[in-house]
Amino acid sequence: MRNKLQLLAIAGFVSTVFAFAQREQALEIKRLDGSTIKSSAVDATVAKLMKAAEVPGLALALFNGGNIAYLRTYGVRDEQKNLPLTVDSVMSGASFTKVVFGYLVLQLADQHTLDLDKPVYEYLPKPLQEYPDYADLASDRRYKRITARMLLSHTSGFANWRWVEDDRKLKIHFEPGSRYAYSGEGIDLLQLVVEAVTDQPLEKLMQKQIFQPFGMTRSSMIWQPSFERDYANGYDEYGRSLGAQKRPKADAAGSLLTTPHDFALFMQAVMQGKDLSKQMRNQMLVSQIQILSKHEFPTLDDDTTEQNKPIRLSYGLAWGLYWTPYGEAFFKEGHDDSWRNYTVCFSKSGDGILIMTNSGNGEGIYKALLETLLGNTYTPIEWEGFTPYDQLPPRPALKQHTQIKVDPNIFQKYLGRYGNPPNLILIVRQEGDHISVQENDEPKEELFPESERDFFSKTADDVFTFEIDNHGRVTRMVLHTGGRDIPLNRID
Repeated sequence: MRNKLQLLAIAGFVSTVFAFAQREQALEIKRLDGSTIKSSAVDATVAKLMKAAEVPGLALALFNGGNIAYLRTYGVRDEQKNLPLTVDSVMSGASFTKVVFGYLVLQLADQHTLDLDKPVYEYLPKPLQEYPDYADLASDRRYKRITARMLLSHTSGFANWRWVEDDRKLKIHFEPGSRYAYSGEGIDLLQLVVEAVTDQPLEKLMQKQIFQPFGMTRSSMIWQPSFERDYANGYDEYGRSLGAQKRPKADAAGSLLTTPHDFALFMQAVMQGKDLSKQMRNQMLVSQIQILSKHEFPTLDDDTTEQNKPIRLSYGLAWGLYWTPYGEAFFKEGHDDSWRNYTVCFSKSGDGILIMTNSGNGEGIYKALLETLLGNTYTPIEWEGFTPYDQLPPRPALKQHTQIKVDPNIFQKYLGRYGNPPNLILIVRQEGDHISVQENDEPKEELFPESERDFFSKTADDVFTFEIDNHGRVTRMVLHTGGRDIPLNRID
């Protein structure tokens, strides 16, 4: 039934914006090689791929000459209510956040508020190691070499996130500036510096410098009440709804909440160099570091390859870069639980594409969309890990769980905080006949009992087990996920 409703929604809900209506039937969009594709062919291609890959909702923008040439949405933002995705539906930008934040940083550099090559610790009012989140770096003085340029080009030496480390501590893995390794931790450090040097919170800065000037009226770094009227739920690979990402705290690495309309405006502004000097925009799209890694993730993998040398794969300031016979391209991915986004634009022609989906299956159709709609066959698909949907192995069958009734009073002994402060804190709360767990500022996850000590999620493969000592005290909980057992000690 879910698939049937999804197909009906994809066929029935197609929306558009701007003044395209009067010329929509005959609209043709230029591709990189100068050929054109009709809007009807674009729509047919998208609908076919969404059906095949089981993608509930998708937004598409195509750019010609540095301007938005086509903007449409397909499918649903809420399957249960059968609500269409619209160009004004608020979606998670995921790591699109990094390029919007990066643009802000370059504006500050233009204004001489920040020097891209000055060690960032020098901007802070107290030593970096005195900040709880960076105490782990006290014994490694290499942090004094890290600059904003390194953080924007992902050459700081940090892992993507500290929680992937065996001890969950922040480390510098190589000489800062010497190689590429994508890092959300590096972007978060730069956020600390930006807020310190401007004495303003990130949300206020983004509204003032980016969102308002670019006309992004439904974008924010935190959830806004006005978003409630039109927002998208995210769906995992199995079609389970994970809801919306209602972020309460601004995070430069991933908390952007935006719409297809708004982010298309941002991409148009980037291509036009809006509110950025020509010199700074050129710096943004100049290679800072050549990329020789075989894959983008895991970020610290030592495997290298010559495969991407023909396209000169590299990283600029916040953007990935590569070369083609049609000129240089800049790109960015956005990947989070149940959200898959991608954009690439070509500097010389001003042609490009923006894809935003509310599905864990979204990456499986990137290759076909890029090649068919844009005529771009140069994307480093393998390096980015975008396996086409028809080449993926069968999905593992979901483990079946049975919810049982448990005396709610039993939950009381499980409530509290677990983890490794200050880096990782999970809070367990009672929710009537079940409990919830919330990691830091992430959305909470509902957990249901299958025994008095084991709780499962209905929207993920996570299972939590509470461990009790001989005195009946809960000492820790263990997260079972992805074939791993992750112990989380009780804090209080």
